[in-house]
Amino acid sequence: MDQKIVNYAKGDINIKQQNIYPPNQEPPQPNPHNLSNSNIPRFVGRDQELIDLKKQLQQSQKLAISTLTGMGGIGKTELARQFGWQEWREKAYPGGICWLNVAESDGGFIGTSILDFARVHLKLNLPDEGELDVKIRYCWQNWLAGNVLIIFDDVRDYQQIRDYLPPQEDKRFHVLITTRKEYLSATIATFRVEVLKEKDALDLLRSYLEDNRIDTQIEAAKLLCQDLGYLPLALELVARLLVRRQDWKISKIRQKLAENGLDEPILAKNPKFHGEMTAERGLKAAFNLSWEELHSEPEAQILALYLSLFALAPFPKGMILDLFPDEDGDTVEEWLTDSLVHLSLVQDNRDGWYEIHPLLRRYFRDKLEASPHAEPAKRRYCGIMAKKSAEMPQDTTVEIVEEFKPFLLHLQTSVGEYSQYIADEDLLWSYTGLALYYEGQGLYAIAEPYCQDCLTATRTHLGDNHPDVATSLNNLALLYQSQGRYTEAEPLYLEALDLTKRLLGDNHPHVATSLNNLALLYDCQGRYTEAEPLYLEALDLRKQLLGDNHPDVATSLNNLAELYRSQGRYTEAEPLYLEALDLRKQLLGDNHPHVASSLNNLAELYRSQGRYTEAEPLFLEALDLTKRLLGDNHPHVALSLNNLALLYNSQGRYTEAEPLYLEALDLRKQLLGDNHPLVATSLNNLALLYQSQGRYTEAEPLYLEALDLRKRLLGDNHPDVASSLNNLAYLYYSQGRYEEAEPLFLEALDLTKRLLGDNHPHVALSLNNLALLYNSQGRYTEAEPLYLQALDLYKRLLGDNHPHVAQSLNNLAGLYDSQGRYTEAEPLYLQALDLYKRLLGDNHPHVAQSLNNLAGLYDSQGRYTEAEPLYLQALDLHKRLLGDNHPHVAQSLNNLAALYDSQGRYTEAEPLYLEALDLYKRLLGDNHPHVATSLNNLAGLYDSQGRYTEAEPLYLEALDLTKRLLGDNHPHVATSLNNLAGLYYSQGRYTEAEPLYSEALQICEQSLGIAHPTTMTVRGNYAICLRRGR
Repeated sequence: MDQKIVNYAKGDINIKQQNIYPPNQEPPQPNPHNLSNSNIPRFVGRDQELIDLKKQLQQSQKLAISTLTGMGGIGKTELARQFGWQEWREKAYPGGICWLNVAESDGGFIGTSILDFARVHLKLNLPDEGELDVKIRYCWQNWLAGNVLIIFDDVRDYQQIRDYLPPQEDKRFHVLITTRKEYLSATIATFRVEVLKEKDALDLLRSYLEDNRIDTQIEAAKLLCQDLGYLPLALELVARLLVRRQDWKISKIRQKLAENGLDEPILAKNPKFHGEMTAERGLKAAFNLSWEELHSEPEAQILALYLSLFALAPFPKGMILDLFPDEDGDTVEEWLTDSLVHLSLVQDNRDGWYEIHPLLRRYFRDKLEASPHAEPAKRRYCGIMAKKSAEMPQDTTVEIVEEFKPFLLHLQTSVGEYSQYIADEDLLWSYTGLALYYEGQGLYAIAEPYCQDCLTATRTHLGDNHPDVATSLNNLALLYQSQGRYTEAEPLYLEALDLTKRLLGDNHPHVATSLNNLALLYDCQGRYTEAEPLYLEALDLRKQLLGDNHPDVATSLNNLAELYRSQGRYTEAEPLYLEALDLRKQLLGDNHPHVASSLNNLAELYRSQGRYTEAEPLFLEALDLTKRLLGDNHPHVALSLNNLALLYNSQGRYTEAEPLYLEALDLRKQLLGDNHPLVATSLNNLALLYQSQGRYTEAEPLYLEALDLRKRLLGDNHPDVASSLNNLAYLYYSQGRYEEAEPLFLEALDLTKRLLGDNHPHVALSLNNLALLYNSQGRYTEAEPLYLQALDLYKRLLGDNHPHVAQSLNNLAGLYDSQGRYTEAEPLYLQALDLYKRLLGDNHPHVAQSLNNLAGLYDSQGRYTEAEPLYLQALDLHKRLLGDNHPHVAQSLNNLAALYDSQGRYTEAEPLYLEALDLYKRLLGDNHPHVATSLNNLAGLYDSQGRYTEAEPLYLEALDLTKRLLGDNHPHVATSLNNLAGLYYSQGRYTEAEPLYSEALQICEQSLGIAHPTTMTVRGNYAICLRRGR
């Protein structure tokens, strides 16, 4: 018969261990322990640590050992005790929990403690014979059944406990060790205990105080927690004192700590209340224990003193090594890692960066100040920081900001706390790097004190006559210039120039730089006649000193060309731009950021001249080159995107311009942060685009955001703020919101005058815009002197031959045209046209616009045969320059159609009106004021032809669109109402016409005034209707 093998179980067979006790021996109590009670009211902030510690101890397949490590006062002992009590309550260790105080005990004491626990709590009869290790081994072998937790508290060295650990292969035993050492053995898992989070630190204070003092003084309490570095021992000492000092405010505690530091009695353990705390020592005494362990390592102690100079922030290993340039790097790293980090006096963040707890830093600093190492340590520290500060580039990006941010507090500490230890040769860069850091982000108010302190420090230490003083003057002036504080910048530039000349002689490259900077300031102020000779002198000096072929010469050529472009001296600017571009290519190669800058500037010149087909490839080349050289994410890329978008905007290629403006805005936000002047510029440009498209509701919030940003970053008194006010006012003007526009125009004008003086092109622009508003309101007597003043100003500042002068002549002519002063308007229109042709050539959009305006004048006078060829010429020019698809082409089509309409040439007018309407809709969308105007004009044509059923829906659509886009009280709404009323009047529908005339008249009187020609026309129509109606 075959024998069968039966598998009774597929898993392991578990045999339950049972302890057999000799006769008359009392069995132990279940779940035995020797844990002492905790003296804290409530254990807070360590819930996750308790969970993680439990997991760590359960992971091992053999003897599980975990080490709670951390600096003195971090709460290791209390965490171990709380863990022990938690596990006891959960009966996780039925074999018992044995607490062993190690500290400075010798091995014999530890071994005796284990035997005592076995006798008392396990009821073991220990053998009388044998050495201590034999008896301990007996204990481990005969320990109570079930898992066992052994806690070694305050272990100073692994050798103290090595011979007293349970057997490695017995996985019942779990061992928990508390120590200040970073690690005890490579075989032991480390559990780092960190300081408390702010919320938990506050809860710890609340657990002692039941009088609501923490919450009623919450901000002071948060600062107190920060002062104490969220260290549990420090927080407990302070909390217990507050319990005994019911009338003390938290601010008083902070003041005493600030004055006395670690010597403050608050942080010492009061012997009168010795038994109330878990900790055996006060804070300084706890730190002393670790410090004394370094007694035989004086080099490590000196390193700790040096490290106290760093700010309360992580610091890199490289800078630590730099503190001891004469020592081998490996040796310094040994002091750092094997001594300071090992004793938890310095925290290794595991990424090459290290950190010191605030209270330990204060402890080390006190020792440093009392040592002979203080002065050399501070000098060395300042030298390291100056070297780092000098690495800050002129062009700041978010990437660079992020790269420097970890060093920021350390750099600030150098100039803030140890400025008297900065070497003379390091003064300039110690401050300048910080100034550049903030200046590059547009944070001028934060940068300013560093520039001012730099000037003070260089003057104090180096005397008034030193090149670094001149550089400091120049840097402060440059900052003021960026803030629009021109009157403060000028004397600094002049002083820097004078000092540089006296120190280095008239013929020195630094003198040329000073001349160039002063010229730039005058250029910004519109003081072109003062800027030009300085630019020329700087150029000449650079050529003499550096030769014709030098990058600085190219810079001078470029700056002079920019000046000429600002003055409209395009024929003089172009060869300089070309020479600068050619020179940069020769010297720097085709692939260099300065070449990209030159391409961009030349393209901008061509755009100003309306040479769009020449400008576009240069803008594209500059953009491509900038991306290749600097990467897609760089402020110069954003600038190139912005300029290309500006070109497309000028050409009416709005759908191509918008994504570029958006990309530039997004890039600037990414690179420079949301709060930067260039972000405000991008917001402003995008708003201008939307305004051009009639997307007023989208433009307004962008203008407002740009204005707010400029005010916050640059202050209320800056030219860019004036520009923003002007742009917002112009938007309101375009919408017919004249009452809102006027105070903004006036504020912009006043601000521009105060900042730039009465004689500046921006003042002329402000005068012109305000006059434009008054012209639209029929306030002709107020508009005329402003137009004349603007014209005179442009002529004086820019000369008789400048496009702005032509524009002023055109605007003044438009005013006279509106007033019917045709004989005065015509020569101005002709002069403007001639000037545009001479300055910009026959082929420019401004020439086309001038032809259109002159044609409009002839049209108004009934001089149709003179008007028609001008309209046709303007239309042809617009098409050739801007392409068939541009709003200006639509405008030309509309005007030519209106001429034919006036002549009764309806069959010729209608297709032009239809083409203009279609073009406006395609380019600007269905919702744009120009579309409403086109609808109105087409309706007028049908009205003139008696095609009333076709005219009425167009008039109604135009009226509805105008109201939606411009509001109910806009002059264009009045025009639409008047035209619709005229249609009804023509049809004899007087009762429908009458209220429309009445509404139109009310709007005109409110928005344009009672004496405006349009108001008088509507009033006359209304009167005729009333008479006919009766």
